[in-house]
Amino acid sequence: MEQLNGRVAVITGGASGIGLATARRFADEGMKLVLADIEQASLDRAVAEFRDRDVPVIGLRTDVGERAQVQALADAAWDAFGAVHVLFNNAGVAVYGPVQEMKHEDWEWSIRVNLWGVIHGVEAFVQRMLDQDEEGHIVSTASFAGLVPNSGLGVYCVTKYGVVALSECLYRDLRGTKLSASVLCPMLVKTNIGDSARNRPEELGGSSMVRKRNQEEQESLQGRTLQAPEVADRVLRAIKRRELYIITHEESREFVRRRFERIDRSFDAVS
Repeated sequence: MEQLNGRVAVITGGASGIGLATARRFADEGMKLVLADIEQASLDRAVAEFRDRDVPVIGLRTDVGERAQVQALADAAWDAFGAVHVLFNNAGVAVYGPVQEMKHEDWEWSIRVNLWGVIHGVEAFVQRMLDQDEEGHIVSTASFAGLVPNSGLGVYCVTKYGVVALSECLYRDLRGTKLSASVLCPMLVKTNIGDSARNRPEELGGSSMVRKRNQEEQESLQGRTLQAPEVADRVLRAIKRRELYIITHEESREFVRRRFERIDRSFDAVS
């Protein structure tokens, strides 16, 4: 999908972090933008930024955990621009702590946003994109934690492993069509996800049910911290090259290799 000028991109979590950085890259390519975010003030600022640049853009406050709201986002995109060519399922949240300490609300909130949010995006957009019979691409944000287990991120890993599996299956199922799919698997990126509890619904525990990493845990994290624009560059390249896996950190390779070596060794016990 080399030609992006004049095409339409929908980005959830589009008002900050990786979503906003990628929106800026898309705008540089001449794309029209549909931004979705749960934070209205941030969304308004992002929309204003692009309008100041004369970029065709609309913004819609969207809770991706609500199927009806994602469907409304799709309707708004087609109503505004008549087509969608890139869907970036990017909205996400994180909770931290050992699996055995997680509350039901931690699981429900994380799965609702991180996994159901992507499922809702696929449900609302993909068939309509296929019906257009034009080139298109679906990108979904997972994580390094969707490829390798991370201590203290069990709930997050479960959701992100799901996003990886969904994307891999979607990539296969779209073979022979004009669409393709990618899954973004970064390590640390400078975004607001560490403060995602600011948007946690009260009925699912609110911001009071937050356990943050202590200093020792924070310092034990592996890998560099990238800036969001660096990740946006990789997303753009993957769309143009129809790459399935979007890996941002070279240092994640060793951890992935060791995981699959452990799996491979388990076959030695088969007899």
